[in-house]
Amino acid sequence: MKYPLIAAGICLAGMVHAETPVLKVYTYDSFVSEWGPGPQIEAAFEETCRCDLQFVSAGDGAALLARVQLEGARSDADIVLGLDTNLMAAASETGLFAEHGQTADFDLPIAWEDATFLPYDWGYFAFVYDKETVSNPPESFSELAESDLQVVIQDPRSSTPGLGLLMWVKHAHGDQAAEVWQGLSDNVLTVTKGWSEAYGMFVEGEADMVLSYTTSPAYHLIAEEDDSKAAALFEEGHYLQVEVAAKLANSDQPELADQFLSFMQTDGFQSVIPTTNWMYPANEPEGGLPKGFETLIQPETALLTAPEDAPTVRDAALEEWLTALSR
Repeated sequence: MKYPLIAAGICLAGMVHAETPVLKVYTYDSFVSEWGPGPQIEAAFEETCRCDLQFVSAGDGAALLARVQLEGARSDADIVLGLDTNLMAAASETGLFAEHGQTADFDLPIAWEDATFLPYDWGYFAFVYDKETVSNPPESFSELAESDLQVVIQDPRSSTPGLGLLMWVKHAHGDQAAEVWQGLSDNVLTVTKGWSEAYGMFVEGEADMVLSYTTSPAYHLIAEEDDSKAAALFEEGHYLQVEVAAKLANSDQPELADQFLSFMQTDGFQSVIPTTNWMYPANEPEGGLPKGFETLIQPETALLTAPEDAPTVRDAALEEWLTALSR
């Protein structure tokens, strides 16, 4: 008589599991890594949502949009987390994303009123170096080009930092951007598909500098108690990145997606960002930023191309980059 009871119990457990709603969030590789924010955010959100939050790694930031475009309305994603202002216009043109309906104030260097995309963190792009091996870091793109330093950068066609670098050079140097890239071409050791590969090469000592963020040294200082890493402060200013999330119009879980976007603005999400994603949170937590962030460089000039202008600027900048690096 035990076997029917056991079978009934298994059946009931299966039914309960099947009724648990699943929210799928496409994001970039480092977000879902064991040291990234994904695991902590998943645990915190599942405590309140009575759901199964599943982060799906889809390459680096720019690769997210390409995947969603390829899948179209058939995508299993409910939310895409990891686009930025340089990709927002292109994402909007797909017609795949829905308005979020959220109201919130953000701790950002810029005003935010977009109806589709919600910010969750921000930072400035920078070249990170080891103070023990680079004693005289460059203070501009021209000084970098004149040096013998070898840098690792990311591909702008698949990586948001890579695209951010193109926009940085173009915004800072305008019509002279092509010449800047010609000068930098000898300094580029290699171009990786994403940020994780590039930063890994840097920490292994394979390059003098790596394209990353002004906040990256905070990881080494706080997590590793290592103050040997720093970000070079450039006189041209630094390009601002605001990372965003948005829900898919064809989501199977629109209410749950809205719940996640609301949760994204709370301390349960935002307090995790500084010491896992190593960026500034879009809403500063009640306890403020962790000790160590006060040591980071602060760019005097913030550079940013308006989201609606980014696609046109990107096309010109990409052509200049490809031409310079192919020579």
